[in-house]
Amino acid sequence: MLRLLCVTAHPDDEAGGFGGSLLLSASRGVETHVLCLTPGQAATHRGGARSDEELAAMRREEFQASCRMLKIAHGEVLDYPDAGLDRVDFYATVGELVGRIRQIRPHVMLTIGPEGAVTAHPDHSMVSLFATMAFHWAGRSNRFAEQLTNGLTPHRTQKLYYSTSLFTLPDRQPVSPPPVTAIIEIGVEFLETKISAFKQHTSQSPLFQLFEPMARKRGTRELFHLAATTAPRQMQMETDLFEGVKED
Repeated sequence: MLRLLCVTAHPDDEAGGFGGSLLLSASRGVETHVLCLTPGQAATHRGGARSDEELAAMRREEFQASCRMLKIAHGEVLDYPDAGLDRVDFYATVGELVGRIRQIRPHVMLTIGPEGAVTAHPDHSMVSLFATMAFHWAGRSNRFAEQLTNGLTPHRTQKLYYSTSLFTLPDRQPVSPPPVTAIIEIGVEFLETKISAFKQHTSQSPLFQLFEPMARKRGTRELFHLAATTAPRQMQMETDLFEGVKED
């Protein structure tokens, strides 16, 4: 079975940035995984929560509801600090992701670009750096060698993609998006499900009126940049994230 791992920063990133491609992959029999680094407890929109802890618990439940709608096989929210990923231990964080990659053994990984996506959120930039380094180091026996016990072995994920866009938001900090190298047609049905999955994050309901028009502007395509491959190659436009991928 092919496996896909998506690494994000906040609950709702999985739907907003990757929902259609996750659904499409699952519909084709791919085992999909999502790791979300933070529970989003520093969000501006609080959903009636009286504390960060209450909001974190709320957003974890919303994340799982979204994952069910997106047919994600395994979704997990970790415990890193929302709005603080630029201040955590880089090596330790990469190490945790390396361990997860060696356990899941994905064929393809998805994450946000280092520019921070259209919102320019620092957490988005940091999750990109963590996931990119973990992609490369998970396959090396001299990185986090202490993990290589009880059957765990180095794993080389075959392709790493960054989500990207053909527009920017003028009211945010400037970004330089990665060039589009993959155009994934998700279809109208999966677009509608993606929007519905985003709306499972009810604590963030003030964002719905911003997200839905933006999602419909993007239409039935999700755009990605191929950032790394295990097989050296020249850049080419793709329409399938698993193009050229070899099954185990």
